[in-house]
Amino acid sequence: MNTNSRMMDMLVGYAAAHQHPFNIAVHLIGIPTIMLGVFIPLSWASADFFGLVINLAYVAAAFMFVFYWSLDKVFSIVFLLYAIPIAFFATTIGNEPLATSASIAAGAFFGGYIAQFVGHAVEKSVPVILKHPVQANLAAPFFTVVEVFKILGFRESLFDAVQQRITEARTEEAT
Repeated sequence: MNTNSRMMDMLVGYAAAHQHPFNIAVHLIGIPTIMLGVFIPLSWASADFFGLVINLAYVAAAFMFVFYWSLDKVFSIVFLLYAIPIAFFATTIGNEPLATSASIAAGAFFGGYIAQFVGHAVEKSVPVILKHPVQANLAAPFFTVVEVFKILGFRESLFDAVQQRITEARTEEAT
């Protein structure tokens, strides 16, 4: 299996702090919720290109897709399949009055992060966002796609390799 080493490093670092099933489940809900909370205010900034209105929520999803494409083609396409509906939903909410859309954005953003911290409390691990905020925010949506593949039993050799590297790193730290 030819695995992108950047992707493998990212997955190992992220997966090491996300081993408990409860924490993983919370992230599968919380990360898209946080994305919604971020995409709503991004949807407020838009431009018309020959009749096609594009807002920053779609632009952000596109940039994430391009970065994820450099890591893994299949995961990036699946990411796009859930990022576009989130951007669409965020745009729909963003078209509501400012007080309404801002309240929903804040609730989604902070609610999603509170859920993440609860998940990490159960796991007894420090949230990655506290150590590497940029990396965590960039990796988290990708990780949710990867985690769904793991749950469905796809690409098991990748997950075996990730788990092996986590085990090796923990063994090394213990000695």
